[in-house]
Amino acid sequence: MGETTVKTLDGQRATPFTPSPMVDEAPEDAPARNRLNTLRTPRYPRIWFEILLIAVSYWTYSLIRNAVPEQKAQALRNADWIWDVERTLGIAVEQTVNHAVNSVTWLIVTMNYYYATLHFIVTIGVLVWLYRSHPGRYAAARLVLFATTAVALVGYYLYPLAPPRLMNGQHFIDTVLVHETWGSMASGNFKNMSNQYAAMPSMHIGWSLWCGLIIFAVAAAPWAKILGVLYPTATLIVIVATANHFWLDAVGGMICLAFGFALSYAWYRALPHRLPRLPEGAPPSGARSSNSTGLRPGGLQGLGTRLGRRP
Repeated sequence: MGETTVKTLDGQRATPFTPSPMVDEAPEDAPARNRLNTLRTPRYPRIWFEILLIAVSYWTYSLIRNAVPEQKAQALRNADWIWDVERTLGIAVEQTVNHAVNSVTWLIVTMNYYYATLHFIVTIGVLVWLYRSHPGRYAAARLVLFATTAVALVGYYLYPLAPPRLMNGQHFIDTVLVHETWGSMASGNFKNMSNQYAAMPSMHIGWSLWCGLIIFAVAAAPWAKILGVLYPTATLIVIVATANHFWLDAVGGMICLAFGFALSYAWYRALPHRLPRLPEGAPPSGARSSNSTGLRPGGLQGLGTRLGRRP
């Protein structure tokens, strides 16, 4: 009595299937795993949070970078060592480039302003472009940039390094001082606001290479990809021509960027350009959706050639 039986097609009795309790019960760590997966899932960024986060992060970065003790003697010794290593490797051409470009006034003045401004303008521009056109990839790309910058602070603290223009007896030209151009935080009227001995690693290279790789990987237009390649290349020439960095400072920036990409990959389980352009769920109030142009779904065909419309 109370036993439930099932008759098969051939009339034989079969024991009913009783599901195992383990099938219905979730593992004890399931809630924590679900929360972790939720955090790892790209979502639509919120403009107010992003502005606040970037502002606070840059303020913190500047505060810490400039708070690192300016160990002048050690920084100059490290610069001499870097210069000796480059001469041993046969790549110590910074002084030749510095003097050659300095002889062309319009070119070196342009490079001075390039060094002082595009470092910020292009980086912020790429962040805005990702936020508007590739919200699903924005958080992962932002994590790369933030992690790159954070690990650079460790380099500034552990390895103070004087830029070539501050070396003793090597006859590098401080192009900002010579041509009296505005804007460099490392020379002229602004030099007391910035740590003069934080040249390793070069965040001009770290940030510009981040911009270039993101644009090259995400943008659909061929001209945009070309600009993505040219921007960090031009930045490398500029930092050397203005005597603000050694070649090896650029290598340090690349290593920091590699760390940033590795951390982002470990968290999101994919590189930024491999994530979907649009995240799941509804965009936050006021955010631009993929169909905010008012076109019918079919009307979006042909926009794939735009810079921010890679699927």
